[in-house]
Amino acid sequence: MADRRVDLSALPKEVRDQLAELDLELSEGDITQKGYEKKRTKLLAPYIIQTPGKNPLPLFFSHGHGPPPSSSSRYRERRSRRTHRSGGTRDDRYRSDIHSEAVQAALAKHKEEKMALPMPTKRRSTYVQSPVVTRTPPDSSSGSEDETSVRRQSSVVPPPPTVNPNLQSPDSWINSTVQGSSTSSSASSTLSHGENSTPPPDVTAVAPPSRGPRVDLTSNPVVRGMSRGQSRSSMMETADGVPVNSRVSTKIQQLLNTLKRPKRPPLSEFFTDDAEEIVEVPQPDPNIPKPEGRQIIPVKGEPLGVVSNWPPALQAALARWGATQGKSPALTALDITGKPFCTLTYGKLWSRSVKLAYTLLNKLGTKNEQILKPGDKVALVYPNSDPGMFWVAFYGCLLAEVIPVPIEVPLSRKDVGISQVGFLLGSCGVGLALTSEICLKGLPKTPTGEILQFKGWPRLKWVVTDSKYLTKPSKDWQPHIPTANTDPAYIEYKASKDGTVVGVAVSKVAMLTHCQALTQACNYCEGETLVNVLDFKKDIGLWHGVLTAVMNRIHTISVPYAVMKACPLSWVQRVHNHKARIALVKCRDLHWAMMAHREQRDTSLASLRMLIVADGANPWSVSSCDAFLNVFQSHGLKPEVICPCATSPEAMTVAIRRPGVPGTPLPARAILSMGGLSHGVIRVNTEDKNSALTVQDVGHVMPGALMCIVKPDGPPQLCKTDEIGEIIINSRAGGNMYYGLPGVTKNTFEVIPVNANGVPIGEIPFVRSGLLGFVGPGSLIFVVGKIEGLLMVSGRRHNADDLVATALAVEPVKTVYRGRIAVFSITVFYDERVVIVAEQRPDASEEDSFQWMSRVLQAIDSIHQVGLYCLALVPANTLPKTPLGGIHISDTKQFFLDGNLHPCNILMCPHTCVTNLPKPRQKQPVGVGPASVMVGNLVAGKRIAQAAGRDLGMIEDQDLVRKGVPVSTATCVQLHKRAEKIAAALTEKGSINTGENVVLLYPPGIDLIAAFYGCLYAGCVPVNVRPPHPQNLAATLPTVRMIIDVSKAACILTTQNLMRTLRSKEAAASVNIKTWPTIIDTDDLPRRRPPQIYKPPTAEMIAYLDFSVSTTGMLTGVKVSHAAVSALCRSIKLQCELYSSRQIAICLDPYCGLGFVLWCLASVYSGHQSVLIPPFELESCLSLWLSTLSQYRIRDTFCSYSVMELCTKGLGTQTELLKARGVSLSCVRSCVVIAEERPRLSLSYSFSKLFKDIGLSSRAVSTAFGSRVNLAICLQGTTGPDPCTVYVDMKSLRHDRVRVVERGAPQSLPLMESGKILPGVRVIIVNPETRGPLGDSHLGEIWVNSPHNASGYYTIYGEESLQANHFNTKLSFGDPQTLWARTGYLGFVKRTELLEANGDRHDALFVVGSLDETLELRGLRYHPIDIETSVSRAHRSIAESAVFTWTNLLVVVSELCGSEQDALDLVPLITNVVLEEHHLIVGVVVIVDPGVIPINSRGEKQRMHLRDSFLADQLDPIYVAYNM
Repeated sequence: MADRRVDLSALPKEVRDQLAELDLELSEGDITQKGYEKKRTKLLAPYIIQTPGKNPLPLFFSHGHGPPPSSSSRYRERRSRRTHRSGGTRDDRYRSDIHSEAVQAALAKHKEEKMALPMPTKRRSTYVQSPVVTRTPPDSSSGSEDETSVRRQSSVVPPPPTVNPNLQSPDSWINSTVQGSSTSSSASSTLSHGENSTPPPDVTAVAPPSRGPRVDLTSNPVVRGMSRGQSRSSMMETADGVPVNSRVSTKIQQLLNTLKRPKRPPLSEFFTDDAEEIVEVPQPDPNIPKPEGRQIIPVKGEPLGVVSNWPPALQAALARWGATQGKSPALTALDITGKPFCTLTYGKLWSRSVKLAYTLLNKLGTKNEQILKPGDKVALVYPNSDPGMFWVAFYGCLLAEVIPVPIEVPLSRKDVGISQVGFLLGSCGVGLALTSEICLKGLPKTPTGEILQFKGWPRLKWVVTDSKYLTKPSKDWQPHIPTANTDPAYIEYKASKDGTVVGVAVSKVAMLTHCQALTQACNYCEGETLVNVLDFKKDIGLWHGVLTAVMNRIHTISVPYAVMKACPLSWVQRVHNHKARIALVKCRDLHWAMMAHREQRDTSLASLRMLIVADGANPWSVSSCDAFLNVFQSHGLKPEVICPCATSPEAMTVAIRRPGVPGTPLPARAILSMGGLSHGVIRVNTEDKNSALTVQDVGHVMPGALMCIVKPDGPPQLCKTDEIGEIIINSRAGGNMYYGLPGVTKNTFEVIPVNANGVPIGEIPFVRSGLLGFVGPGSLIFVVGKIEGLLMVSGRRHNADDLVATALAVEPVKTVYRGRIAVFSITVFYDERVVIVAEQRPDASEEDSFQWMSRVLQAIDSIHQVGLYCLALVPANTLPKTPLGGIHISDTKQFFLDGNLHPCNILMCPHTCVTNLPKPRQKQPVGVGPASVMVGNLVAGKRIAQAAGRDLGMIEDQDLVRKGVPVSTATCVQLHKRAEKIAAALTEKGSINTGENVVLLYPPGIDLIAAFYGCLYAGCVPVNVRPPHPQNLAATLPTVRMIIDVSKAACILTTQNLMRTLRSKEAAASVNIKTWPTIIDTDDLPRRRPPQIYKPPTAEMIAYLDFSVSTTGMLTGVKVSHAAVSALCRSIKLQCELYSSRQIAICLDPYCGLGFVLWCLASVYSGHQSVLIPPFELESCLSLWLSTLSQYRIRDTFCSYSVMELCTKGLGTQTELLKARGVSLSCVRSCVVIAEERPRLSLSYSFSKLFKDIGLSSRAVSTAFGSRVNLAICLQGTTGPDPCTVYVDMKSLRHDRVRVVERGAPQSLPLMESGKILPGVRVIIVNPETRGPLGDSHLGEIWVNSPHNASGYYTIYGEESLQANHFNTKLSFGDPQTLWARTGYLGFVKRTELLEANGDRHDALFVVGSLDETLELRGLRYHPIDIETSVSRAHRSIAESAVFTWTNLLVVVSELCGSEQDALDLVPLITNVVLEEHHLIVGVVVIVDPGVIPINSRGEKQRMHLRDSFLADQLDPIYVAYNM
């Protein structure tokens, strides 16, 4: 911009005035940013000059106060563009032009390497606050700090609208510091069984996810015979440059490109994760700077002078002035307009204090028992606008010898940290609170008018101290004023880093000595005038403005915070009007005065002899002091009057710069290397100007004090002269203890420093000040930060204030609201991680915010060499505030960790800053050679991991249909007749030949069973298909069509209703309805019998085809022979003891797997009565299943996990109601969950626990296990031992090992046995790569051999290799003859202590998860369900979650069940929990609406389908965060 090259101070006065007017217009919104730029450029055009060369770098100690000339003029020029109270301006406590230049230079470096950062995707409806139109061009001006900003600020932002990533401005390109993901290089997220095995046939179609009706969804269509790799090409490919076709994949591509960049720490800094050991910290770099100086010698302050007329106690001084100087003014208070409204003289102060002391001791309670005794504690609750009442209360307490505890006025029950204040009051034993009448009226009340009981507070009696309520003492009563002793005089509250509030007790002698030391150091004289802008209840405001002022009969003018907000220049006007000699201010007040300086031309600060800067210990105060001097030197301000000081509640005043003599050279500055500071050593910054910190001194040690510097952590060992450490003080003028906390007191107030050998250097105790610093030349003290602002990241120290300053130097004008930024660290995965939270301006655009965030990342990385873990923007004014409007850091941190911060923009960078992950595991190449016994993990003496069910016995050849046994509402005779009608219709209407496939399309019911047997009678092969959902045809019909096409069905049997649906207009929108095969409606068939009932010539003929969608989204059909059907039914009958007299209830979908077998085959085979309950009926009547069990006194029932979940969620709270209705489950002997997955232990446990109240036995619930190759491998029968549970170590599982641990061990995972192995079934655990058998308790693939194995996949072209691979496989050694089928599931066999019926020890089979679903990341094998369980625990608003990988990035999709403002809270919590528990970095977090994650009919998540929908942009997510 033009003004960059203009020296504003040299401009003519009228031009400067015009510029000022222009600034005012802009700040008040009377002109647009564009118009402002245009007019301004026009005004400055005639005065543009060339930029002079850069200044040479300052040396270590530079003399002189002001910054170099170019800097000062630039400061004035920028300041003139700033306007008073402009909304989004900078916080100038941290203002430094040199630093701004450094940050801009660092950012400029990164501009050269352009790197696209994917912007998060946000649903527009989520937030409405942010207008899209107001996109102002960048404004490099800086600005005022918020009225509400104190110390360190944090900030919040309204959510920005969605922005097309292709419209990003050049500044959203980010630097090369983000590094390559450390994941392993498996290109696809699924992992097939072995290197040469391909997955089962994938005949699939894309359909958008839906969870209204439970639907089996399939992925993209593939014709068997093409490899699966080709099939996916219509979607995305990996990060290797193959074209992709959606917005999501483009962003993931950008993310991958950023992550390919190298990480900062070299690989040697990683550590190897021994699976049995916990992770350790990286080894330190040998090249880090180390301190080289000699051991520091304690620094002594000048002796505390003895003055003859110093009072023996502070109260004595007040008594003296009250008696001798009664008319002399003590305090002038300003009203809200900034005008003086009351002046308290020393006479009035004395008389009122005496009245209060008398009232407290004599007039509270009855005559016989006084409420207060000397030594009791009372709370002082006075607002900042009423110093007079506070002074009277404070001195009244001192005179009554009760101990005042000043606290902030509680405004509401939700005040930040209010319960902690209650803890302080409770620990001090406070039972009485003094307040003013006005303040009491303003306190929050209950509806009955009583004062609210605040959370965590003790019960308080409130006493009003206004004069009219006080009693005048009798003439003979005088307050007792003893000589100052070591009893506590008052207790000052202090909020620590973690939010706890403690009380620092100050003794009477310490209070008096501190006043004497301040009097000597500041050279206070009687009758001087002092202007105080600080809080008079604590710290410097109390020590100088209330205590030392009275000791020296000083006239204090108190400027309340509210006045400063309304008129920032008020304190300067007070100094001018009263010719004040001393002013107590913070950098904030200097800055505000500069902002408003143009409004007042004729103020003079010439009378000031000391301008005490209370937060001068903040290293960033130097720039505020310089800038203030620049502006007000022309108003008579002398450079030597600026006196920064360093204080802490424990040590009180640590050091203060003495007022200088005019004309003497000003103290030196230190220009330090930030890199050195982070390692705790002092190094002059000579190389990298960008990472320099300029620090001003805080003067000399206090009179009568002794000071040392000790190491901040570990024993208090003295530092070396070039080392940064904690300042500790020995002085009579300091705090004595944390009241009521003797343990913490010892560590802080009774520190004895030791030398390098650990030997104490003396016996005098020192007090820790909490300040970090060093002693410079001439015994000047320099402070570089505070212990509580220290962030220890990877062994290096960073100061929160320094990070705030850097963030503020990144032109926050368009983004950050009033410079409010909070910096803190959280511990994730064995190290501290830096989090920055800022308040976002209401008018900031999404692009501006994102650009600002990415630039802050670069700047902090360049200047501080530390990676940010998380950067969040929250809406303006939403961060918790301290009483004076600053940001309450510990509460902000707690909100962040609890997920209550509600950010509107968030950027996580775990890939950049998490450098201590274990090394990725390198897989060893597998080859079967002579050592194959070892490769198979079999060691001599170990038993092979195999197990078998009992013997099945001979299978007598029999028809599947018997007559006369009742089945539900149809006897077998009726069923037989209906089946005959259907068989006749098939041969006549459909002219079907024997062996042709017929699709059955029925809702669950008797029609389906009749149609199935009708097909068998006619000699056709039934193919059972779930009917399309009439409300969701677009999603469900394509799957139906696909099965019909793949199975080459000759005919469809269905009902009239479904036939109409298949031919409807709605169906035509999804599929081609003209090419359906013959459709036969079986509702009203004529009574016909088929010519003969077909009998299969051999038992190996196919009985039916079983089609199912796997959890990986693949549609597979398997062939089930007549022999397999008979064997399976017999096996189930034996295991469950199903005799013809039994009744069983089945609440399962009858379309595939074991559900179909139980529904259609088992009852006909065994002859028992089945009560069939379609699961969809539970949606309209939740209790249907449970009430049926109770009504029919059912002993055995079968259900699915989805049914169990429905009952647990829907009926869990209604057990009393069910009991009242007479529902009892005491009859239920076994409730078996039919599933093809790892048993869901927590769901089974919840179900048992919830329904125990209505009689359900805790032993009843068990699970079954089947797979595509064998529909039923395990089923918990009626005999045999109960299912057992083991706890295994999750870290070992990732390494394909099983390590059994104790319950409750860290990283333990409970696994339940999947039921007992069925009769006739043998299983063996095999290494999927070597195909060698494994030993007991080893993890491997489960292989099965049984007469009811399926015969093979149903494929069009008969891929023999696949058949052989999955159905007829042999072991590579051991028993090479037996043919096994591969289930595709990982598990292990463990011999237990339990006994089988035959007396042998029981072998339990534990299923861990599907091999197809496992994620291979960093060389380790992860099961999605484990990560999902952790994610679901992360926040109460996460309803369900699913994970998958895409090009080695872990993607977590979570359903949000809370309000949409919680969406962004989930991102850091999900990232944290996955990193902590699984040692993985999440690449993308997707927040979606409930019901988006597709679930199949068995209640299993279809993660691959979800992945395809995500990549095709079909999810409509609420928010997508791309983690850097």
